[in-house]
Amino acid sequence: MKTGKQLHDELIKDPRRKQAYEQLEFEFQLYEALIRARINKKLTQREFAKRIGLAQSALARFESGRTNPTLSFLKKVTGGLGLKLMVK
Repeated sequence: MKTGKQLHDELIKDPRRKQAYEQLEFEFQLYEALIRARINKKLTQREFAKRIGLAQSALARFESGRTNPTLSFLKKVTGGLGLKLMVK
């Protein structure tokens, strides 16, 4: 069985995949940071979604990267985690 890092390294050997990954890197980093923050606060998706007034399914779609979140959605999530959203 391969680790996530091994699989990643293998997949981006293809220049087209590497380019696609690089174009999405910001989104991947954002999702990962917010998931880690939620987990560090020991909150399940269900608990956190209820706390910020979302359906658990909406939070799951966001965390899996299957949606293109609005700025207000991101503010709701970051605010619920005690984080401040800054765009530079």
